Amino acid sequence: MQHPQRLFFLLPYLFLLFCVGIEAFAVPWVTNDNARFAAPQRHQPSEGKLRSVFPQLTWIRDTAIEKVFGLPPKSTKNGCDKSGSKSGPTSSQLPSTLRAKYGGDVVIRFNLSTPQEEEALAEAADTLFLDVWEFTNNWADIRLREDDVPSLLGLLPKSLQNAYSPLMPDLAKTIYQTYPSIARSEPAFPPTHNDRAFTPTVKKTDGTDNIFFQDYQPYSVIVPWMRLMASMFTTHVRMINIGTSYEGRDIPALRVGVSPSLPQEESNLRKTIIISGGSHAREWISVSTVTYVAWSLITAYGKSPGITKLLQEFDFVFIPTANPDGYVYTWENDRLWRKNRQQTSLRFCRGLDLDRAYGFEWDGATIQSNPCSESYPGEEPFQAVESHRLAEWAKNETENNGVKFVGLLDLHSYSQQVLYPYSYSCNANPPSLENLEELGMGLAKAIRISSGEQYSVASACEGAVSSKQSNGKKVSRMETGGGSAIDWFYHELKVRYSYQIKLRDTGSYGFLLPKENIVPTGEEAFNALKYFGDFLLGNKGIESKLFEDLHRPVEAKIKPGPPVEIEEDPNDGEVIEYEFDELKWDLRRRKR
Repeated sequence: MQHPQRLFFLLPYLFLLFCVGIEAFAVPWVTNDNARFAAPQRHQPSEGKLRSVFPQLTWIRDTAIEKVFGLPPKSTKNGCDKSGSKSGPTSSQLPSTLRAKYGGDVVIRFNLSTPQEEEALAEAADTLFLDVWEFTNNWADIRLREDDVPSLLGLLPKSLQNAYSPLMPDLAKTIYQTYPSIARSEPAFPPTHNDRAFTPTVKKTDGTDNIFFQDYQPYSVIVPWMRLMASMFTTHVRMINIGTSYEGRDIPALRVGVSPSLPQEESNLRKTIIISGGSHAREWISVSTVTYVAWSLITAYGKSPGITKLLQEFDFVFIPTANPDGYVYTWENDRLWRKNRQQTSLRFCRGLDLDRAYGFEWDGATIQSNPCSESYPGEEPFQAVESHRLAEWAKNETENNGVKFVGLLDLHSYSQQVLYPYSYSCNANPPSLENLEELGMGLAKAIRISSGEQYSVASACEGAVSSKQSNGKKVSRMETGGGSAIDWFYHELKVRYSYQIKLRDTGSYGFLLPKENIVPTGEEAFNALKYFGDFLLGNKGIESKLFEDLHRPVEAKIKPGPPVEIEEDPNDGEVIEYEFDELKWDLRRRKR
């Protein structure tokens, strides 16, 4: 009795299906070339009509099946329309606070070709207190109010007044889409894959199954996740605390490695590599990438012989949020906040730039003394609390805990670059320049092979256009380069390989990279780290001695003694020169 009642209930649907079907499928049968004369006026709009009819037919079919067989109605995936394409909110649907803060903001890109253009743009941005997002040797991205664009153009030379293009016409909408979805129509982590949540096989797609990497995560989630990793993998993971931030938050880190108890004998110092992110609060992709690389390394131990070997030879210290106060502030107040939250001499301008606050070649007093600037380094070196905590922790590790830091990867965004010291000046070359260039090119190549993305390699000193001394006068730069973390670790702690890696992308989204890029960017960084470790594990014993010698005073290098004859292969020098000649030429060409 139940099925006849259902069939009786379906009669109106079947009748409607029959009526609509006649109209939908009433297509003239034409078999000859005269088809073009077959009622063109009547059937011209049939394509659009079919588009509107077939969804109705599909709905009738699905409804009939649901009524007859009692199936639950299908749910539409969150964030997708019926066609499967993503549909974001309109401007009127955005939160009022977000529209009030960013509703009239835009991001524009200036194409720069001469030092004079860079100097003019830098001075104009400083005059109008504009937010310089990023710069390379070809362009500079600036965020400002749309109403301020004419004022900016009025301060620029004619060559720049037409040399710009908009990148983000609706900044508020782009910001809104970077926050995690509040509700999901289906589980983000299917139950059938629960056994792969934290114990994956080593494959490129594993991270996509991990709920932690499907969205950007706030500080309140990252810290418990780090505790969980340390408690689950007790054989090779320890959670440590670098120090306390200005507002009293911990700066957590994961030490990953299979090492004996510290401290050790001086002759057996534990070689350690630091991977840090989040120095600039708005660079969320750097935070997620540090956690992704840590997770990939931790879970591959014992499964991948190469990773196991790395963890036996090195310790890795992962610092996802080097600027916890600023990172929390980007989640709760201002998504585009860059600095820490430290009070300055101006009550209404808080924050110091952590990557301009280190003690080596700090130039804040002469270059940037405006507390409202996004790159304000403070009134003295190490005034920024978080930078001081990290430096003191690193010095204590080397002096008291038997640690020798051999590498630093400071992750930032954006522009897809691998940068090496020195940052403070292009007129000073690091002692181990060739080694830095060699490994830097290798890191970029490892990324390119893994994902196809191009990462350029250059000295960190370069601004939008290379900054040089001209008649004793320093050309203005888009951003000061003194007081950088990579310079301090390289020079003060003698870290042989110190790099700043600027992750995806090259400007389409900038700091607001969609969450779909979390796993691909993490894979790029993970492959770069594996290459980094392989490079240090290679037959490079001479480099350690060479690096120490280059950092000694010149007098110490010349010591009297009996001559020593060393047998050398006469072809060795030719091979090295041939192998890296093209590489050096390409780097020199970029830096000219």
